[in-house]
Amino acid sequence: MVAIHDPKPLQSGDRIEIPAPSMGVPKELHERLYSATNALKRDGFDPHLRPHATVGGLMPATAQERAEDLAAAFAGAAGAVLPPWGGELAIELVEHLDWDAIAEEGTWFVGWSDISTLLMPLTILTGVATLHGANLMDEPWELPTEFQRWTEVAGVTEGDSFIQHSAPHRRSRPWVDWNDEPLDRDSAYETPTQWRSLDGGPVRMRGRLIGGCLETVSLLAGSRFGDVPGFAQRHAPEGMIVYLESAGSDAPSVLRMLWSLRLAGWFRHASGILIGRSSAAETSGLNQAQALDRALGDLEIPVIFDFDIGHQPPQMPLINGALADIKLSDGHGIIVQHLAS
Repeated sequence: MVAIHDPKPLQSGDRIEIPAPSMGVPKELHERLYSATNALKRDGFDPHLRPHATVGGLMPATAQERAEDLAAAFAGAAGAVLPPWGGELAIELVEHLDWDAIAEEGTWFVGWSDISTLLMPLTILTGVATLHGANLMDEPWELPTEFQRWTEVAGVTEGDSFIQHSAPHRRSRPWVDWNDEPLDRDSAYETPTQWRSLDGGPVRMRGRLIGGCLETVSLLAGSRFGDVPGFAQRHAPEGMIVYLESAGSDAPSVLRMLWSLRLAGWFRHASGILIGRSSAAETSGLNQAQALDRALGDLEIPVIFDFDIGHQPPQMPLINGALADIKLSDGHGIIVQHLAS
């Protein structure tokens, strides 16, 4: 077994590099972008927007150029690398990156959605922990008091643990103009929510976390970049908790993707599965819960869905590679994540 290694703790004053390995931010959203960087400054950090971060469009640069800029972001002695958001084509970078060189920098890599296409390989290939559940453009919003902010999580000392509880409310309304968006937690999340277990009963699970956005990380299955069974064998003698969130695929698509991961062995060593909230509508008489049951219900391992990850805020920070203890009872959930010692 090979131990997981955590990056160095994030500290006040640290530089935070902001590259765009997937998509940059178009000009019409630069006001929100600068509001996000100002929020980091107010918290005592030194955000550095890299050139591709302010370029709109599907791709701010070629795959090679984006990979080179991402590598340069890690090589700059930053405390964290935090892209503005996800996108569509981060997968183009996976063969262009020197993963060992990135790991040696000891820098937190933070993101979610399409960025999980890069977080997962870094943890799987090198054993270095990565942080899922935040991007720069989310920075202005308050999180529920039950959560830790990503900057707090990245600042946890090696060998320590931190606790988070399930959120009482989620966002369900459509997005509106940036200037009209409520940023305080009492207004930002308006609809009651709770974790649910697939079998309807209480749940306890323990294992090392690994996962990301279902639509993007599932494309890595069968390659060394998505070798989840190998990760379990190398790094997770305690068991493994696979977490996945859908960007909005309908229930039949989610069912197909989960089955593809099942056939690739992603759940073979799992002691539990977490599925994030989804806003996708029922399709052809199949809803999300039914899709999960058909894909995962006979695995004889606990499954929690409507977990606090995904494209329906709020988003709970999870550390790829952290040992986690999770409990769910009567709709209330608690997760303790333990950093490597």
